[in-house]
Amino acid sequence: MHRLRRMIVVPIILGLALSAGSLPLSHPDDAASGRAPVASPATASASAAPVAAPAADGRVASAIGRRPHRSVARIDGPATAREGTGSAGSTGAVTAAATRIVPGSVNRASVHMSTTYDAALNLNFGTRAIVVDTILSATNRSGGPVDRIELNTIAARLGGLRLGSVSVDGRAAIATVHDQTIVLWLGGVLPDGATVKARVIYRATLRSSLGGSNWLFTQTNGIAGLYRWLPWVSLDVPFDRPNHGDPFVTSVSPRVTVRITTDRPLVFATTGDRIAVSGLTQTFEARNVRDFTVTGAPDFRTSSRVVGGTTVRVWYRPGFPASTALDQAARAIERMGALLGPYPYLHFKVVQSAGGYGMESPGLIWIPTGVASSNLPYLVYHETAHQWFYGIVGGNQAYEPFTDEAAADFLARDLLGSRRSSRCGTGRLDLSIYQYSSSCYYEVVYIQGGNFLNEIRSTMGATAFWRGMRAWMTSRRFALVPTKSLLDTLDAHTPINLVPRYEPRFPRLY
Repeated sequence: MHRLRRMIVVPIILGLALSAGSLPLSHPDDAASGRAPVASPATASASAAPVAAPAADGRVASAIGRRPHRSVARIDGPATAREGTGSAGSTGAVTAAATRIVPGSVNRASVHMSTTYDAALNLNFGTRAIVVDTILSATNRSGGPVDRIELNTIAARLGGLRLGSVSVDGRAAIATVHDQTIVLWLGGVLPDGATVKARVIYRATLRSSLGGSNWLFTQTNGIAGLYRWLPWVSLDVPFDRPNHGDPFVTSVSPRVTVRITTDRPLVFATTGDRIAVSGLTQTFEARNVRDFTVTGAPDFRTSSRVVGGTTVRVWYRPGFPASTALDQAARAIERMGALLGPYPYLHFKVVQSAGGYGMESPGLIWIPTGVASSNLPYLVYHETAHQWFYGIVGGNQAYEPFTDEAAADFLARDLLGSRRSSRCGTGRLDLSIYQYSSSCYYEVVYIQGGNFLNEIRSTMGATAFWRGMRAWMTSRRFALVPTKSLLDTLDAHTPINLVPRYEPRFPRLY
């Protein structure tokens, strides 16, 4: 992933404070009552101060760049009808029914929930306006009770998000928007193992430029690109950071269905595969994914090739180097699969984005308009590597970027023979994205991190190293794991004690 971002504060629509969360004993990435308490719906106010975000090790980290401003409005009534101009394909109202929620509060949210998403996206290509209507069914797998769900969407920072109807188990609910997170209060406690169904409707507007982080949520150069638009179970972590790191942490969903309705015919490349078309409405479905990216243009063309059991397809507009991108992607999928195990989906999509930087999603990568031909192979290989390091095995991208970025860059540069030395002094590899400077984040996490893994491979020997990598992929498939799990797995696959090599670079972990 290569990007540089600038954050924009968004008004908060629903009235109460929320938290970034601290951590339960069972899961180091969950938000729980181990820190400053979160304001309950009864006591929250517009002036409530933001709460520090959780570090991956359970400590409370400062919310870099977080702004305290909150704008509060009363929520709508129960969601009974779709909002927006035109039909986006009804998700169906959530009618009031029996609920597993019990009275009380525990001041805890968790990313460890098994959640399906059924969303309708109305996109007006003429005005850049969108309406999103999402029904999610979330089963608590965190090992303890929760009383809120924290939903990530960068529409809250880049799209001027305006919340509409919000409901929990068919009853009107309270939610608030803080930074890039919609915090949905359950109105009680959801026990471990229980399931809740919620509905969230919002409006937003795509940006019309590529500056800062706008390229993640924009309609520019004839292409609409929506990244992290779908409210996804996550943790409340800051969007602002001093570099181009990814401020996200999401678990895998077993199923996502998205119906996209537009004001004119558009060709879409999404994380999901298209399963239905009706007029200007197209339906897509994905399974076992951590997010769902949407890219559309009136004049997208496609070119494809079958590699093993995978269809590699490029979506492009005239002038894009589609043939080269297809060649590189097909070769990358084949070579990476041979080292790490099979690519997990039937289709791999290489999509021309509006611009900005390369970006990954499960089953799909963005290659920006205007990419230099000299940089294209590396960009395709790096983003493709994320299909394993992030797609198959996920981590806390905000607080432990090493797990996906260092590993992806190591794999890409190793296969391309483009390893190089870092242009910054030796740095720690166990910091959050909020702690690296803009000038040295890439040089330390990507370059030094990749070189560190290369040194570990040299120490272990290639056979033992790749055996350890494949074992980690298999045992943590579609899980959300800490960096230490990767390092410990490699250590377990060699008689050489690797801990002395880990200690100077990962002092927080060893």
